[in-house]
Amino acid sequence: MGRFLALFHGAADEAGKTDLTEQQQTEFINAWASWAQANEKAIVDPGASLNAKKLVTAQGVEDVTDSLTGYTIVEAGSHDEAVQIFSGHPHLGLFVGNSIAVLECPPPPGAP
Repeated sequence: MGRFLALFHGAADEAGKTDLTEQQQTEFINAWASWAQANEKAIVDPGASLNAKKLVTAQGVEDVTDSLTGYTIVEAGSHDEAVQIFSGHPHLGLFVGNSIAVLECPPPPGAP
């Protein structure tokens, strides 16, 4: 089993996010909970929202704004299996242009 990091990218701007009705928000949260329950055996870390962000470089630290909205970590038999876990995720239907990047996280060199 390998570990995979899913990075959620949101396409909505702040105005678009506030356009969601309370019912749409509730439906989305319920759909996410159903997805999580259906995939609970694969989920290692359900993740969290990604809010205030800072970029650290050799030149210093700066605030950044990007499309990353959250993450989840899963275990799967292959990268393709991990991608399948997220293929029907409710995040993809919330706003046109939303996406999920699924990255393989191999163990560090020398790890058992």
